[in-house]
Amino acid sequence: MEIRKFDILKKNDAFELLDKRNTKDILDIENTVSNILADIRKDGDKALFKYTKKFDGFNVNEDNIKVTREEIEYAYSETSDDLIRIINSSAENIRQFHQKQKRDTWIDESDGIKLGQLFNPIEKCGVYVPGGKALYPSSVLMNIVPAKVAGVKNIIMATPPNKSGKVDSSILVAADMAGADAIYKMGGAQAIGALAYGTKSVPAVYKITGPGNIYVATAKKHVFGKVGIDMIAGPSEVLVIDDASVDIKFIAADLLSQAEHDELASCIAVVLSKKRAEALEAEVIMQLNRLPKINIAKESLTNYGMIMIVNTIDEAINFANEVAPEHLELCIESPFDYLEKIKNAGAIFLGAYSPEPLGDYFAGPNHVLPTNGTARFSSPLNVDDFIKKSSIIAYDKKSLKRAYKDIVSFAEKEGLTAHANSVKIRFEDL
Repeated sequence: MEIRKFDILKKNDAFELLDKRNTKDILDIENTVSNILADIRKDGDKALFKYTKKFDGFNVNEDNIKVTREEIEYAYSETSDDLIRIINSSAENIRQFHQKQKRDTWIDESDGIKLGQLFNPIEKCGVYVPGGKALYPSSVLMNIVPAKVAGVKNIIMATPPNKSGKVDSSILVAADMAGADAIYKMGGAQAIGALAYGTKSVPAVYKITGPGNIYVATAKKHVFGKVGIDMIAGPSEVLVIDDASVDIKFIAADLLSQAEHDELASCIAVVLSKKRAEALEAEVIMQLNRLPKINIAKESLTNYGMIMIVNTIDEAINFANEVAPEHLELCIESPFDYLEKIKNAGAIFLGAYSPEPLGDYFAGPNHVLPTNGTARFSSPLNVDDFIKKSSIIAYDKKSLKRAYKDIVSFAEKEGLTAHANSVKIRFEDL
């Protein structure tokens, strides 16, 4: 990891470190994804089956693409009772947290005017779940449970199978517990295309959520507009503010918990002294050497890791607000005293015993979070992402009469005489 002193650091240096993760030329990926989506739109199942065979090695067809109830029951038999219990507990925590986000239709009435909002769940949603090396039953829960809480009636999950057509048992158990209505054996950009455009075997949906590799993320970007999407997620990141009041082993472990995710993951610690920075670097190296995923974590830390030295906690928080990290840990004394100063972060973890993996798996708040600084303007996945809001407007004759001259003047100012006439015609007797 690189140790830098904030007061001699050009402010853009830290942001360049993060931006480096996005400088890879993706023109080839864009072209590949565009071609796959065009094939899916044109040839439907034929193209979907072709790409599933090519990329996943499974001879899929209209008879075996959909996961059966028997396969789900077998998945339960293959999954330990302890893991089933944990998945169930996590799902319940997520459900309880997201229940608090629900809102009801409202109408205010005053002097002949009724205004309000009508809340309706999106009718059909698709959830993408990675497969292969990345098996995340936690992501299944984080996407499907809020959708169910919102009231989505039809949730279609897509996840790539292995070469024999099998889907990981923990993924199937989590999907069943969360409430998936159908599960399809398909992955990559072709799965996003099938969900967006529909095929003979796969119904089209109205919105797609869920994580995936760069091909999946690019495909989601391409189909946006045809369907809604949650976000274009980038590599994971954590920023830890450390005032030396927390055991240094905790800080190092939290940094490494992100570094093992991905070679592009970014881990930044912000400390108050050079002594602490050097001690933290040594602790990270010591723990790194014990990790099974040492190569991934080492590359992440080497290319995108940084220890920043600042003078005050306020200075650290100002820096964090500019970075707008996906995960922000306040490993400091009295972290709640500083909470209101945090303006930009996906999820905020307060204190020594609130490590980032707590949010990944169990606490209840969603772990689908804005990355790459997008926490400046966006939020974690939540119930509202699965809800549509319609405005309600109802004026009686007297209330419209009070406003009609102003509306007519406004419309005529914009040169929209038909708009003006639509109101005037109701009061021709005047």
